[in-house]
Amino acid sequence: MAFAFNDEQKMLAESVERFVAKDYAFETRRKLMAGDQGWSRAAWKSFAELGWLAAPFAEDVGGLGGGPVETAIVLERFGKGLVLEPYLPSVVLGGSLLAAGGRRDLLAPLFEGNLQLSLAWVEPKARFDLAHVDTRAARQGSGFVLTGHKGVAFNAAAADWIVVPARTAGAATEKQGITLFLVPKSAKGLAVRPYRTVDGLRAGEVTLDGVAVGAEGVLGEVDWGHALLEAAIDRGIAAVCAEAAGIMAHMVAETREYLKTRKQFGVPLASFQVLQHRAVDMYVLAEQAQSMAYRAAVFADAREPAERARAVSAAKAWIGKAGRKLGQEAIQLHGGMGMTDELPISHYFKRLTMIDTLFGDHRFHRRRFAALGGYVEQA
Repeated sequence: MAFAFNDEQKMLAESVERFVAKDYAFETRRKLMAGDQGWSRAAWKSFAELGWLAAPFAEDVGGLGGGPVETAIVLERFGKGLVLEPYLPSVVLGGSLLAAGGRRDLLAPLFEGNLQLSLAWVEPKARFDLAHVDTRAARQGSGFVLTGHKGVAFNAAAADWIVVPARTAGAATEKQGITLFLVPKSAKGLAVRPYRTVDGLRAGEVTLDGVAVGAEGVLGEVDWGHALLEAAIDRGIAAVCAEAAGIMAHMVAETREYLKTRKQFGVPLASFQVLQHRAVDMYVLAEQAQSMAYRAAVFADAREPAERARAVSAAKAWIGKAGRKLGQEAIQLHGGMGMTDELPISHYFKRLTMIDTLFGDHRFHRRRFAALGGYVEQA
C-alpha cells in the first residue's frame, strides 16, 4: 500500500518535531513528571495555538480537517520525546466521543486548550472486554443515577469532564444496554483517587456513589453506547501504536549512539559484529512498527467496524510483541546502566511496556484479530 504525507501533514510533523527537539529535553520532562500535576499547562496552551488539538477533527465540528493519520503524526513524534501532556485521554478518546456523541458544543473549548477530558472505561473484572460493564445507571426522572467503580482513568484528576460507560440494561457482559455519560468532575458523589503510573503518567480510580446525571449528559443513544466506545478505543489503539513506533525509533537511535561511544577492550562496542547484527534487528523492528502503525491509522475511521478492528488489532498485537523484543535488546545493549532511572532508555522501555497492556495486550489482540477472521501464525 503506497503511503505518503501531503503538504499539510508534513508541516504538522515538522512542527511537532521542532517542539520535541527544542522544548522537551529529558531533564525538562523529569521535572514535569515529578511535579504535582505531572505535565505542563503552558505546553498544552502551545498545543492549542499550534492547532494540534484540533488537527484530528473534521472541519464541520470546528477542527482542521484531519483524522487518525494526523493523530498518528502527532503521537509518533510525542513518543520520541515521551511527551507527558494528556493528548490521548483528552483529544483522541474524549474529543472523539464528544464529536460522535452529540456534544460538539464542548469541542471549541477543547481545541482552545481550556477543557480537559478523561475516559473511565476500565472495570476491575473486565480484562480488556469493553462490554463487561458492572457500573449501573438507574433511571431517575428524565436523568440517571450512576453507581460503580472505574480504574485507570487517565487524566482523571485534571479533567473537567469524565466520560463514564454505565449499564442501563442487560447483563454485565452484553454489548447492548451500555450508555455513555458525560459527568462533570464537580458532580456530587464522584470521587477520584489519583496516582502515578509506572511510566510517569497520571491516572485515577473513579468512584461513583449515586451520581445524578441529566438527560443532556447522555452521549449518543441510551443503551447503544458500546459502538461509540469501541470506535473511540480503536482510535486510541491506532494512536498508541504510532506512539510506540516513535519510541522504538528513538530507542534504536539511542542504542546506536551508545554503542558508538561506549568502549570495551579499547574499541567502541559498535565495532563488534554480533552487536551490529542485534542493532540491525532492532532497526528492522522499528521500521516495521512504523508501517503497521500507519496502516492502523489509515483504517481507524473505516466505515466497516470489522475492517477497522482487524487493522488496529493486527498492529497492536504485532507492535506489542516487537516492542518487548526491541526494548529488551536496548536495555541489554546498554548493560546495567540501562535499568537506571538517570538514563533515558529506561523511561522509554517503561512507556513501551505500558503501551503493550493499554487497551489490551498483544495476546488479547491476537485473539481479537483471529475472531474477526484474520489469519494468525502460531506463536
